[in-house]
Amino acid sequence: MADSYRGVFGAIPYAFRATESWTMRAYAALGALTAGFVALVVTLGLVVWMGETVSAQGGTFLFSRSLFVVAGLAAVGPLLAPILFVARRHRRDDPVAADYDRWMGVAGFLFLVSLYLAMIISAPADLRDPSGSAVINALYALPQLAGFVPPAAAALAVFATHFRLRGGSDAGATPETDAA
Repeated sequence: MADSYRGVFGAIPYAFRATESWTMRAYAALGALTAGFVALVVTLGLVVWMGETVSAQGGTFLFSRSLFVVAGLAAVGPLLAPILFVARRHRRDDPVAADYDRWMGVAGFLFLVSLYLAMIISAPADLRDPSGSAVINALYALPQLAGFVPPAAAALAVFATHFRLRGGSDAGATPETDAA
């Protein structure tokens, strides 16, 4: 099965097949589709933006285009990270906690929810529908720049989950051997 693992595109089906966790399988399917959708939207948005600013000189426009690509990568990277971590763990047969795959799937779903919260918080005022929900109204009341907070916190949670549950070279170490 390790022969079918070929880079990022091969890691997604590999992680789906290798894991026994239904949470991770569900996230591998949904997370991969979402990452593909985000990559497509960012790519098309960049093409449109470049078309609208084609006659502009370099400098600020070139810099802002670069930031647009970086923002797209900042969304796609944490979407794919749980899938890639699980694929790598199974390919290398790394020692991890018993419920590693399940918690990586949960962390991935947490990042998906954080992207949705960020879209609500950062929605322009003319696109905000009046809501009877106190939660939605509270999110609308936050400044638009606060939309960066949920995805950043959830991305950190994805990586913290990985580092917390993975084994390491010192997984079998005892306090006596660490002191020596």
